[in-house]
Amino acid sequence: MDTKTIMQQIELVLKRDAQVSLEEATVQQLHAALASVVMGAIADPWYESRHAHERTRGAYYFSAEYLVGRMVYNNLFALGILDEVKKEFEARGLDLAAFEEIEDAALGNGGLGRLAACFLDSAATMNLPLDGYGIRYKYGLFKQTFTNGFQTESADDWQRFGDPWSRRRDTHEVLVHFSDQTVRAVPYDMPIIGYHTDNIGTLRLWQSEAVQDFDFEKFNNQEYAVAVLEKNAVEDITRVLYPNDTTTAGKRLRLKQQYFLSSASLQDLLFRFKRENRPITEFADLISIQLNDTHPTVSIPELIRLLMLEGLSFDKAFDIAQRTFSYTNHTVMQEALEKWDVNLFRDLLPEIYDIIWRINTKLCGEIMAKGLDCEPYAIVSNNIIRMANLAVYVSSYVNGVAEIAAPLAGTLQPRAFEVHHRAHRRRLDHGPRTAQGAEGVYERQGRRRVHRGQAGKEASASCAHQGARGRRSARIVLLRRAGQAHARV
Repeated sequence: MDTKTIMQQIELVLKRDAQVSLEEATVQQLHAALASVVMGAIADPWYESRHAHERTRGAYYFSAEYLVGRMVYNNLFALGILDEVKKEFEARGLDLAAFEEIEDAALGNGGLGRLAACFLDSAATMNLPLDGYGIRYKYGLFKQTFTNGFQTESADDWQRFGDPWSRRRDTHEVLVHFSDQTVRAVPYDMPIIGYHTDNIGTLRLWQSEAVQDFDFEKFNNQEYAVAVLEKNAVEDITRVLYPNDTTTAGKRLRLKQQYFLSSASLQDLLFRFKRENRPITEFADLISIQLNDTHPTVSIPELIRLLMLEGLSFDKAFDIAQRTFSYTNHTVMQEALEKWDVNLFRDLLPEIYDIIWRINTKLCGEIMAKGLDCEPYAIVSNNIIRMANLAVYVSSYVNGVAEIAAPLAGTLQPRAFEVHHRAHRRRLDHGPRTAQGAEGVYERQGRRRVHRGQAGKEASASCAHQGARGRRSARIVLLRRAGQAHARV
């Protein structure tokens, strides 16, 4: 990618979009112009990578958070032109460090979101067919400032000057149904550029929008607030990360947010899967989904519901779901493990509750058949739905988020779950595993190479650049299972 051509194109974009010269442009205008040029330059490889991922066995990461940082620096670094662009800027009296003023995408909060972003970065670098699904929060968590020595929280309006590193895909929107409303899920795609490779992953972020965002009749009747009531209620779903759930209304909104992410993502995956004219019974053979903590765990009953709509029985849909999902546990603190009141859950998602009840019945039947008491391991117990238990039971692989946490994660899988997993030849990982012999290991699907080596080098380069400090928190190991390449964290 020729940096001198890039600078010429930036000047043209500035004149076209903002009617300013390079010297007159604000930091935000310059950032938008640079992003526009880079997005144009990667259009072909992004398109090819997107469709190549769909044609082979692929892995998909479901996470409520993605702490991606400032995309401008990471993308220039991954493309190998960061230093050259910096020099071109300096030759024109500009400082690339000025982009520190740009708000980073408020899509995550801490380690959980950084882990998710690093997985996508490393997978793109290793030429793995891994894409992510998340939520496009309007304000993220919050912006923190200090006034007179005290913390002050305010909305983090990171999209105020636009979002030049993503593209809206209206043609791929889906509808998500709750008991009290129907919501449009509109996707925004963000490219995840691999380090020194043509492979580019995609992070698809969903934004909630109203089916009808303005009631003209009510507005004409001077009921102004009521005229946009539905619009505001729907947009609340993706307005902030982790809405306060100290009240019933807050809990209801939090559950809506999680189901919105899960349903929209699975509908999209099923659409893309069927577009390749594949039998729905082969879904688990070609699709692997990693659940990052318990937030997207409602994806499990939702996938079963969608498969049953395709004509499969509950038992067959359950088997496919169990072979599709894997689960990463981040904590064993009871207050941090997702639990839902049965009445709230059933009122908002009655179909999903019925499926969870059937899963719970199946689990208890298997455990009691082994002469054990189901109560300690039940998914539904004492009017509470325990999402971690659901994730452990209906997953092929369960792992702790890090080596220090992995032994604790084992407490989530007591003897009954251990017996069950061994009986079904599935794995409970109580610690990270070394990718021994990872260099040069690959699985061919048709003529496409899924995995290429040098796992310990370039694989985590972009993550290290963004502050991972050498820790390979994003490590994907390819397992060979029944002749297929299986991506596992």
